[in-house]
Amino acid sequence: MGETFGPELVVRAACERLAPILMTTLATGLALVPMVILGEVPGNEIEHPMAVVILGGLATSTLLNLFVVPSLYLRFAKRRNPQEGALPLAGAHRAG
Repeated sequence: MGETFGPELVVRAACERLAPILMTTLATGLALVPMVILGEVPGNEIEHPMAVVILGGLATSTLLNLFVVPSLYLRFAKRRNPQEGALPLAGAHRAG
């Protein structure tokens, strides 16, 4: 079974990816927060800037994955001809 390509399919895919993306980002981000907060403690001269950069990258990549990638996919994805059928859903299995 398949579902036709369109905004509904892209929104559904984005919603399905929301929880894994946020869980990964939050787990990594929460582990880095102490290094960012305690950055002025002696011995953290290297870890503090690194933690700040990693947190910035996490925030940027999360926003890109949740908003920019789906919109780019809608804009540039090739639509199939109606004769070719619908796009297969990820994880869909054939019976039989």
